[in-house]
Amino acid sequence: MNLPNRLTVSRFVITVLFLIVLFSRVRYHETLSLVLFVAGSLTDYFDGKIARKYKLITNFGTLMDPLADKILICSAFIAFVDRGWMPAWMVVVIVARELAITGLRLLAASKNVVLGAERYGKDKTVSQIVAIISVLVLASYKEWGSLGQAFFGFNLFNQGPWVVWFTQYSKIVAVALTFFSGSMYLWKNRELYLEDR
Repeated sequence: MNLPNRLTVSRFVITVLFLIVLFSRVRYHETLSLVLFVAGSLTDYFDGKIARKYKLITNFGTLMDPLADKILICSAFIAFVDRGWMPAWMVVVIVARELAITGLRLLAASKNVVLGAERYGKDKTVSQIVAIISVLVLASYKEWGSLGQAFFGFNLFNQGPWVVWFTQYSKIVAVALTFFSGSMYLWKNRELYLEDR
């Protein structure tokens, strides 16, 4: 197994550890969850970069890399609903989009058509990662003492700690981009499912 594929597999392991730690009662569990999620996100960045640079692209990586991404991101958002950090309707939009696009790609594969990633999809992924990290920072920055307060707790524009409103906006942007990118992708490839009616 080459290095990019090992990084992809490690993301599944990191996802499990992330969830265990997030729901545990260990000290600083929210901060540790943040570290694990960032580590998982970095494996997503580096596995693709290394695979393209050194021509290590495999069928395993092509299939499992996006799956590992979706599992990590959807697991985080679903966990946030349980913790009361995110409304359920937002997470339903995000998870439904991922399931719809995965279904479309499976349909395309059954017809020997390969659907590649698009720019809106990449923007969507970045916005989701930013939203998740923001939520985790908001949940954990007070554990960091004066350093956390200095960076994330200061009042900006008389709106309270800036990390609070930044997190709210980042969640809205992530949901909006998720819905928009999914709608565009389904519309652009509509001939795949409309021809079966």
